[in-house]
Amino acid sequence: MATKGWFNLEAVGGTIPETQFFEGDSAFSFLGLTRTQRLYGFVGCLAIGFVLSILGAILLFIGALGSFAALYVLGTIISLIGTGFLIGFFKQLKLMFKPVRVAATIIFLASIVLVLVGAFVIGSDILCLIFVIIEYLAYTWYTLSYIPYARTSILKVIGMA
Repeated sequence: MATKGWFNLEAVGGTIPETQFFEGDSAFSFLGLTRTQRLYGFVGCLAIGFVLSILGAILLFIGALGSFAALYVLGTIISLIGTGFLIGFFKQLKLMFKPVRVAATIIFLASIVLVLVGAFVIGSDILCLIFVIIEYLAYTWYTLSYIPYARTSILKVIGMA
């Protein structure tokens, strides 16, 4: 049964380029997923991660710091799992620790842990928010490393280059 509409990515034939994100096997190749199913898995994980993070933020404003931290970190991890649908976990790890993005990766991963430490060990709303902001900034810097000249452009815009 053929699906119609913009969700049917198989119908577009070869118009979706085979980029580095589709080279080789994904972490879920043992399931025999098509390229379209892998894209759906990626987008689904991204959406679930986003929803969990938003729910966590709502709980933070209600005053449930522990629930915020748990949902926020779970949302971040589920979003990262989504990359396994595209390129695989091991390839993602190799890309994350290339010299150009290793500092951003370490700060990003450390800030995920520090959100939990801030919530469950220290019990500070302010520290949790600071670690979340650091996480977003590190992830943004990490993501910009995949776009040619993006980091240089940003540094020029803020007057640091």
